[in-house]
Amino acid sequence: MIITGLLTGIVFGAVLQRGRFCVTGMLRDIFLNKTWRGFTALLILISVHAFGLTLLTGADVLSPEIADFKPVAVIVGGFIFGLGIILSGGCASGTWYRSAEGLVGSWIALLFYGLSAAAMKSGPLEAANDWFKQWSLPVTTIHDALHISPWILVAVVWVVTFLLWRHYRAKDAGRPKVDLGQPWYAKPLNMNIAAVAVGIIGTVGFVLSADAGRNGGLGITTPTADIVRWTATGDSARMNWGTLLVIGLLVGAFIAAKTAGEFRVRVPDAQTATRAIWGGIMMGVGASLAGGCTVGNGMVETSLFSFQGWVSLFFMALGVGAGARLWLKPKKSQGHQPQQPQNYSTAESVDNAVVSAEDKVLPSFTTATGAVALKTKPQTKEKARALGGGRYALDTLGAVCPFPLIEAKQVMAELEPGEALVIDFDCTQATESIPQWAADEGHEVRDFHRLGDAGWQVTVVKTG
Repeated sequence: MIITGLLTGIVFGAVLQRGRFCVTGMLRDIFLNKTWRGFTALLILISVHAFGLTLLTGADVLSPEIADFKPVAVIVGGFIFGLGIILSGGCASGTWYRSAEGLVGSWIALLFYGLSAAAMKSGPLEAANDWFKQWSLPVTTIHDALHISPWILVAVVWVVTFLLWRHYRAKDAGRPKVDLGQPWYAKPLNMNIAAVAVGIIGTVGFVLSADAGRNGGLGITTPTADIVRWTATGDSARMNWGTLLVIGLLVGAFIAAKTAGEFRVRVPDAQTATRAIWGGIMMGVGASLAGGCTVGNGMVETSLFSFQGWVSLFFMALGVGAGARLWLKPKKSQGHQPQQPQNYSTAESVDNAVVSAEDKVLPSFTTATGAVALKTKPQTKEKARALGGGRYALDTLGAVCPFPLIEAKQVMAELEPGEALVIDFDCTQATESIPQWAADEGHEVRDFHRLGDAGWQVTVVKTG
């Protein structure tokens, strides 16, 4: 029954949204923040998923079909995909659930992701796709190549994951907890718990998918391409378990975001929209070449210990690292200059912002800025504006992650000990990353509260 794809997708989307679970951020943090904390969550997911798939395969409940390893396509595709998810601001599943949060930039990336994937699979780019895949090696899984039991690899992954988890658990033990005082249904889901949940969802989803005649696990790229092809041709075969999965993902993420007060339509500026277009195209091309995205390859194929999965994930990470160096460097600051004390809050500064032409056309939407602009009075070109009393305001409303954190780190580096930075942001991932960064650096987090739907303000005081 393909309807189970829709139900699986709803649960999947809700967990992804509440857990802020995006592989882009996990890989990006390795290069930008020099931490493997997020990647540890991905390993937790793989550990749970690998255990379930290995158990069910051994019991003859599942018979996964694993393709021969196509090294050129996987390497090139993985790297291109890694670059693309940096430009678009999210991985395949992340782009779907962020679309459900109201980010129009993600809608744009999703559209071009689907179009380019469809073009690669059965359109004008199919010949190029086939050309890269002509080089094939007669190997599928790592354990078959080594002539060992897959349980040995499961054990290795579990040990590595446990050691990393224990390391970060000990590191986080003394970290002050930041609580917005939200009701339970609006609280973010711990990323590690979300990882366990996704691993279980993936295992159950594989069984349900196989029962529906689709012998495969969770996947995003082919279903997204199938939606485009179904829309263009009306071919009912394209409306299958996988397409219902991604539709359900969108529905589940929207319900979760709306319930938690994290949905608001946010319109990107021209630069961000352009990046979303190119990012979406690169995601579709890269995932089609590599045989999967961060879900199909990074979660499912890695759990099956296929060469395709692990090699693809490695080159996705390299692409993310290259993209981070190319496109995520903050603009050079002129340094903050002492100003006469201004007796107004960051919220008041937003109220007194200069209204752009785009704001006049779309007054009910939040317009995202490609470069973070501070809406304080009087207007300046500096990143932070003095509020008086050693307090500075940084408005990153509309900026996608990781830009709120990047800008906050740069401004904080220029402040003196004891001075405070008041940060306004509306990227859901920053509700975790900014307090986490502050705690790691030993800064004090004060006055963390919401600014309506999908908006937050946090005050961080620099320590010596």
